[in-house]
Order: sequence, then structure tokens, then C-alpha cells
Amino acid sequence: MNLKQVANALGVSTATISNAFNRPDQLSAKLRERILRDAAELGYHGPNLAARTLRRGESDVIGVMLSDSLSYSLSDPVASQLLQGVADVLVENNKHMLLLSSLVDTSEQLGAESLPDGFLLYGTIPQKILQRVMRNGKPVVIVDFESAETTSVNIDNEHGAYEIAKLALKGDKTETAILGLKLIDFNRVCRLTQADVDMEYQEISRSRLAGFMQAANERGVNIAADAIWHIPINNRHNAEIAAREALTKMPRPEVLLCMSDVIALSAIRVARDLGLRVPEDVAITGFDGIPEAEHSQPPLTTVCQQSIEKGKLAAQLLMEGAVNKQVVLETRIVQRGSLR
Repeated sequence: MNLKQVANALGVSTATISNAFNRPDQLSAKLRERILRDAAELGYHGPNLAARTLRRGESDVIGVMLSDSLSYSLSDPVASQLLQGVADVLVENNKHMLLLSSLVDTSEQLGAESLPDGFLLYGTIPQKILQRVMRNGKPVVIVDFESAETTSVNIDNEHGAYEIAKLALKGDKTETAILGLKLIDFNRVCRLTQADVDMEYQEISRSRLAGFMQAANERGVNIAADAIWHIPINNRHNAEIAAREALTKMPRPEVLLCMSDVIALSAIRVARDLGLRVPEDVAITGFDGIPEAEHSQPPLTTVCQQSIEKGKLAAQLLMEGAVNKQVVLETRIVQRGSLR
């Protein structure tokens, strides 16, 4: 049944039915309860979102497209923090969130992409998908990815990595390894070759690698390609594989520069299992500033990238309709016990 049919059946106006579902403050609690009950008995459970969208030209839905799978993104602490920030702003603006993955390319997803009033794109989105979303003509803000075509929110990954590496490499500790994240297009944990280091690859991890290497060069520390590990997925399992390989190689690293807190926290656990003291035997640094970093043993020195604030800012820019505005947020070093 449609709205008009329900109104006729209940003997009230269509506005009263609409208010019962959408503006409860306009009706008495008793009247609203009666209308909802009687409507449910008729099989009517509220206005059809698709029909309302056609009438108004708006859905009050914001699409958040993630570069990774939904299951991975919801378990990743950095992505979860960013989504929290986005959700805070959408709730304030009475908007809903539709989560999409750029890894899905089906007719069903195409249909879903037609619903949102605007999009937040998070991470490195394939060019084909990016162009498809842009062709919708709806507002788009991208996060942790650079594009001259639309508004973006990023951090200075290279500078943050440079600052923490410069801090870690002071003193007499020179034997250094890097536990990287998504440095090449390969789905297994591995060491890099010089050809891998020299190739171009469009991921923010490459900016972090550049920052690490710049600091090492300034400190006179040589980091060979085979002392750099590629970790394809930011999870504990992969990180522990890389950390164990790094910490059992000879000569053993005195410093581990990690491209995420998840990787660094895994490295601390592996070091403890191997009987190594952190930071006396090996200093370990992270990147992200997730809550778990503060509570590890020892607490992790890291680069805080303010993921919640980044999500809030991106959502606010989308709500404001910002056009071609590039925002770069500052990072800050949080020095704790994993680094002396």
C-alpha cells in the first residue's frame, strides 16, 4: 500500500501518516502509536526510500567507498576510527551512511552507487571506479589519496615518517630494517629488491618509505632493499611473519621502522618471544596513533595521524559542498617507551 491508501484506510491525512514516520514531534505520542500500529497491520512500514528520493531528488544517504573489503575495513583500527569521525558528522546532519567497497564491481553495486547524495572515497581507489563515481556528478571528497579533480583530505605521510625515523636513528644504533605496508603489488610477505624500491607505485606507503629513507640518508644509515619488507595486508598474522624474519636475520636490526601501529605492536610481541628487550635490544616505531599503541608493553612510539578528526573534516567538507579544496593535516610524534 502507498501513503495515500493508508491514509484513506485510517481516516487521516497523508501529512499525518508522514509525520508519524518522519516527524514524530508533530503528533501526540498516543496518536502516533495508533497510526504506526494500524499501519503495520495493513502491511505498511513507512515511506519507500527510493520513491522519496525520486520525488525530492535527495536520499539523505552518503556513500563511503573503501579501497579494501568491508570486512577488512571494519576490523582495521585506523579505518574504524575514520568511519567513527565520518559517522559523528553525518548524525549531526541527519544523514545516513552507505558503505561500499571498490573491490566490488557488480550490477548490484552500480545500483547502490546511484542512491547517495555524495561520496567519501577512502584510500587508493582504482582509477576505473574513481572515474565512474566522478561521472555521477555528485559531490566527492577523497581521503588518503591525491587527485586534482576534487576535494581531498590527507596527512603529510612523508614528513611524519621522516620525523619519526630521524628520532629513532639518532645515537649509535645504525642497523635498521623497515616493515612496510603495500609497497608493491604482491599478495605475500616478502623482502624488496632494488628494482622494487625504484619502481613507481601509487600508495601512501611509498611516501612513508621516502620519509624513512631521507632520514636514514641524513643520519648516514644505509638501508638496503633486502632490509625492507612488504606486508600486503595490515594485520597481525602478516606483520608477525615479517617481524620474525627481520629480527632473526644477521646482522639483527637495532631499529625497526614500521609503517603502521598494527605492524609495530606485532613486532613488539615477536621481539618478546625471541627474548629481545624493547628498546634496549631493538627500538620499534609505529605509524597511526591507534589507542592500543598507548597500552602495549612497552608503550609504542608512533606518528599520530588523527584519524577520527580526519574523518570528521572530510565529512564536513562534503556537507559544505567544498570544491577542489586540498587539505593536508599535520601529524605529531608521540614518544613512548619503545624508543629511548
